[in-house]
Amino acid sequence: MAGKERGMAFEDKEAELGLLLGKMQAAPHDVHELYQQIRQKLAELRAYGMPLPDDLVEFERDLEAEFAAEAAISNADQTRRERLQEVISRRGRR
Repeated sequence: MAGKERGMAFEDKEAELGLLLGKMQAAPHDVHELYQQIRQKLAELRAYGMPLPDDLVEFERDLEAEFAAEAAISNADQTRRERLQEVISRRGRR
């Protein structure tokens, strides 16, 4: 990829990332979908061999950690709900 084309491609991807981050700010309930799109754009930048801005690399890591924490909480909630339901079912027959 020629230098000028590479610069334009990087600028295009960076603009796309900016739009996605703006959507994330405007519609936080869609954060998982937007995160997947952001990861895709970052992967495209990596595939082109372009340097990733440090703040976006850190942002990606932070989101991954956030979703992992959500999943752990969700799993714990589900386990707790199952225990509650088990006691209700077992004791409710009396």
